[in-house]
Amino acid sequence: AASKLEISMPAVVEVEVGGTARIECNFYLPENASYTYIDWFYVDRSNRQVRLYHVTASGVLEDDTDYKQRLSLGEDKALSISSVTVQDARTFMCQVAAGSYGMGENSTELSVYKVPMTPEIEPNPAGISVQSSDVPQIARCVSKNSFPPPNITWHKNGEQLHARENQVTMQSTLTRESSGLYTVSSTLYAPVQRQDRHSRYHCTVHYWLRGQRHALDSRGVKVNVFYPAEHLKLKVVSSSALVKEGDNVTLVCEADGNPPPVFSFFKKNVGEWQDLSSLAEPDSGVLTLHHVNKSSSGTYRCQSLDLDDFTQKEDDVDLVVNYIEGIHVKMEPSSTLREGDSVKLSCDAHSPVGLKYQWRDEKGKKLAEGNQLFVSNLTFETPNTFSCKVMAPSVPGLEQSKQVSVAVEGKPRIVSISSPLYVRQDQVVNLTCKAIAFPLPKVQWSINGTAHEYRDNQHIASNLTVRVSHDLLQAGAMCRVSNKLGASEKHIQLLDQKSTAESQGVIIVAIIVAILVVAVLGAVIYFLHKKGKIPCGRAGKQDITKPEARKDKIVVEVKSDKLSEEAGLLQGANGERRAAAEQVGRSDGQRL
Repeated sequence: AASKLEISMPAVVEVEVGGTARIECNFYLPENASYTYIDWFYVDRSNRQVRLYHVTASGVLEDDTDYKQRLSLGEDKALSISSVTVQDARTFMCQVAAGSYGMGENSTELSVYKVPMTPEIEPNPAGISVQSSDVPQIARCVSKNSFPPPNITWHKNGEQLHARENQVTMQSTLTRESSGLYTVSSTLYAPVQRQDRHSRYHCTVHYWLRGQRHALDSRGVKVNVFYPAEHLKLKVVSSSALVKEGDNVTLVCEADGNPPPVFSFFKKNVGEWQDLSSLAEPDSGVLTLHHVNKSSSGTYRCQSLDLDDFTQKEDDVDLVVNYIEGIHVKMEPSSTLREGDSVKLSCDAHSPVGLKYQWRDEKGKKLAEGNQLFVSNLTFETPNTFSCKVMAPSVPGLEQSKQVSVAVEGKPRIVSISSPLYVRQDQVVNLTCKAIAFPLPKVQWSINGTAHEYRDNQHIASNLTVRVSHDLLQAGAMCRVSNKLGASEKHIQLLDQKSTAESQGVIIVAIIVAILVVAVLGAVIYFLHKKGKIPCGRAGKQDITKPEARKDKIVVEVKSDKLSEEAGLLQGANGERRAAAEQVGRSDGQRL
């Protein structure tokens, strides 16, 4: 037990803005003593004590203060303050009276804090030139809603920056918001060099909490540094290693300055430079040459102009376009060719690289390798179009072709006619005559009608539309094809479809009759065998269970039934010849 009145309170209580602060007042009395009252106070800005509670054995009295809605008193007489604000950062006192033991008091400092928000950093949006005469602004950092006010430090590539006169400066401002919280901002000024285009900057806000130092880092940012170009390079970009005619070629001019300089393109032509800048993509350093050819070869130049210090640089590159030109095909003999003749085709071309030759027909089928092709025993059917394909093996994709037509002359040959042709009298039909010849022949018909001709190279086809007359049906038609080398003709036979149909009907009837006769004979043999009339290897055996007359009767009836059944089946299978089939059935039944 204490020998006198003692009061114990924490020196400092820390609480975050918006939280609840609990301040304890622990007092100790001598044995058998009790307190008379307990009073709680806070010290205002005028250093005046303002009472909050008066506690006696008979009850608790809460004074009318600004805290009245946020205060509460625990059973242990501890004071609680809810919804703490920054204005609550002050001294709170506990006073205890114990009669003859006197009165004692103690105090606690309420410390209010608010963790700052993560700092926001913004780099200089305009960019910084390495040639700037003033120390430029690098970035600005802002940290909001903190209490008490924090401080900001700057870092470059992970290392803290310190102020240096005329080199690195940091300007900070502190703003107290209406909420009582603080916003702190800091601006970094420092010179930059070319290598700072890769540097990263960030800021850090530092604050104290429960006696310990804490920190929050911003994101890292890079600064847009402007510097003149030190190197310039012009290069050729193509889809293949070796450029060939027909390719699209891109000339790319690259400079290591920022911003990129102004580029100009030129081509050397007979000792002077031709300006190609108007063909380049604006502000890109890219010149695209579409479908290059032999004349595109030459020396190209890229020239750069730095607008910051007006320095110029240039670089040249040679463009070599591989090509094939002057393809020529020679035919020997060059005179007119006839069927059975032979011909030699020779192909030649010019290129700065080695060439390879190949011959193909009009369907693309490979015929031979080399620059010569021999074709013997020429006919109309021989492909009359040949292609000489010239390739450059060292330049993939570089190839050209030239076609040559070989005309083989000869008298016409009729290759197809529509004969025989089944027709009916008065029917309108098409008569067809196809031939092959060169020079192209003339087609003549022996009869009148409407003719249509179709020509394709050495082939000719004639369609004659006519109405079938009695005379035409008897005589047929003649197709005659002729040119200056001779003529050929063939006869088209027309057959009457009606007569053919009647002949076919007679044949069908004969076949049906034969089938019926075979069916009836088969039925008679089968039933005679079943009744024992035909021994079939059982000589001497007879059925003795029935009279002879009865057996004969059964045989006759079964045959008759079978005949009717067969006739019915045949009638169903040949509905179009039903009357004839029934007549044959009745005739066969009578013969039985």
